[in-house]
Amino acid sequence: MTRGAPPQAPVGHQAYLSSGPHYDFLRYRQLVHEITLAFSGISREILQIKGRLEEQHGRPELAQHLARVQQKEQEKLELTAQLQLAKQNAQDQPGVEAHQQEVRELKHKLIKTIEAISEILQDLKVARARPAGVTP
Repeated sequence: MTRGAPPQAPVGHQAYLSSGPHYDFLRYRQLVHEITLAFSGISREILQIKGRLEEQHGRPELAQHLARVQQKEQEKLELTAQLQLAKQNAQDQPGVEAHQQEVRELKHKLIKTIEAISEILQDLKVARARPAGVTP
C-alpha cells in the first residue's frame, strides 16, 4: 500500500553528504526533482483510488483511511527533508550538540510517524474485511 520514499532517496542523500564540504548540490537537486515527480504520480493515483472507493464501491470509510495514510506520508516526507538538513548541519558543525540533538529528535518523530502509518494500514485491512456500510 504505502510505497514510501524511492530506494534511491537515502542512498542519494548519503552520496550528497559524502561529497561535503563542497557538496554536489546540482546532482542532489536533480535526484530530489525525480523523487518529487514520483511522489506526485503516486499522490494522483491515491486520489483516483479514493474517488473510486467512495463513488463506485460505496466505501467512504476506506477512502478516509487512505486520506489518513496520505497525510501521514506527507508528514514523513517533510520530516525526512528536515532530517536530511539536520544531518548536513551536524556533519558541517560536529561540535554543536544542538545539531546532534535535532537529528535525534527528528529520527524519533520519523519513527513515530512510520508507526502511525502502520497502524492506519492495519485499520484499513480490518475495515476492508468488513462488508460495506458495517461499522465496528
